Amino acid sequence: MWLFGLKGASGFSASSTAEEVTQGIDATGLTAIVTGASSGIGAETTRVLAMRGAHVVMAVRNVKSGEEVKESILKDIPRAKLDVMELDLGSMESVRKFASEYNSTGYPLNILINNAGVMAPPFMLSQDNIELQFATNHLGHFLLTNLLLQNLKNTAQASHKEGRIVNVSSLGHRFTYREGIRFDKINDKDSYTAILAYGQSKLANILHANELARHFKEEGAEITANSLHPGSITTNLLRHQSLVEGLVNWIGKYFIKNIPQGAATTCYVALHPQVKGITGEYFSDSNISASTSQGTDAELAKKLWDFSLNLTKPQ
Repeated sequence: MWLFGLKGASGFSASSTAEEVTQGIDATGLTAIVTGASSGIGAETTRVLAMRGAHVVMAVRNVKSGEEVKESILKDIPRAKLDVMELDLGSMESVRKFASEYNSTGYPLNILINNAGVMAPPFMLSQDNIELQFATNHLGHFLLTNLLLQNLKNTAQASHKEGRIVNVSSLGHRFTYREGIRFDKINDKDSYTAILAYGQSKLANILHANELARHFKEEGAEITANSLHPGSITTNLLRHQSLVEGLVNWIGKYFIKNIPQGAATTCYVALHPQVKGITGEYFSDSNISASTSQGTDAELAKKLWDFSLNLTKPQ
C-alpha cells in the first residue's frame, strides 16, 4: 500500500482519483458491466467509465437505486451510455437470469468488473443456502463470470481488443480463517466469525482472478484477470458494523480514501494501457502490490475453482 501522495511505478498514488488515473483515455466502443453500480465505488466506477466513453451496464440488486444513479450521471454527462439491469448475486437464479438477458441483448463485453459485495453481516444464508458473504462476494461473481466468458472471448476476438476481468477484493483478505478457505465449514454457524468470513470471501476473489488468468494463458485467450484492494473507504458496506464505522469516521481523515480515490484502482486496472497484458496480479493504489501467501497459492486456487464449479452447477 502506497502512502498518500507517494507515487508508485505507475505514476499514481493512494490519493489519485478515478478521473486522474484515466485522464486522456478514450474508452469509446468498449462495453463494461459493473456489479454493485448503484452506490459507493461501483457508482463512481460507472460514472468515470461512462465519462471516458464506455457503454456501462449497471448490474444492481435495487433497480430503483440504479436508475437514480443513472439519472444523476446523465445530468453531468448527457452523452453517457448507461443501462440498468437487475442482478442479485446472492441468488444463482438471478445470476443466470441476468447473464441470459445480457447475452440476449447482443451487447459485446470488453470489461467485467466484479465489484458488488456485503461486509461482515451476522450469520445468514443466501437464497441457495450458502453463507451469505461467500455466496455474494465470491460464488455469485464466479457464476456470473463463467456465464459471460464466451461473450468476453468472442468480443476480444472480434474487436482485437484485450478483454479485462477485474475482481474487487480487499486488504481484508489478510484476515481470514487459518486455512484460508474453509471448504468443509462454509456453512458452519457455530464457528462463524463475520470479519474472518469476509476475509475468506475476499481471498476467494483473488484466487478466482488468478485461476482465470491461468486458464486464459493456457487457452491463449486475449483476456486478462486481476484483483485489487480499493483502499480503506467509508461506504455502506459498513452498515452491519456500527463500532467499526464509528472508528473509521473518527480516524478516517488521516488515512481513509474518499470514493473518487477508492474507485481509482478499479478504473486503472479496467482501462489503463499500462495494464495491457498484465494478468493474475493483485493491485493496490493503482500499482501492482502483493497479496498473502494464500493469495498466490495455485493449489488453493484450483481447489476453490473446482469447489465453486460444484456449488454452482445446475441442480
